[in-house]
Amino acid sequence: MHTIKTTSGIAIELDGDLLAVIDALYQEVTANRGLERSFEDMVKEIHHLIEQMDNDERRTYLAESLFLNTVRYENDKLESYMKKLTKK
Repeated sequence: MHTIKTTSGIAIELDGDLLAVIDALYQEVTANRGLERSFEDMVKEIHHLIEQMDNDERRTYLAESLFLNTVRYENDKLESYMKKLTKK
């Protein structure tokens, strides 16, 4: 397994666990800066991590990200639909 690091040196083991990467991004950009961060700060850190991955790792994490985002999208749609039903 390959390990990558955030700009401050937090190690992330690339074992296919997208949530570990997301948590490291949260710690690096959001928590460490006391919520004083920008879109650009997060994008810069994401690009820093991606640059350390090989093509297979990028594919793995893109697929995982798309899957989780699709599930989230479906849940948001269902929640909206359920709210409409309960208002009637």
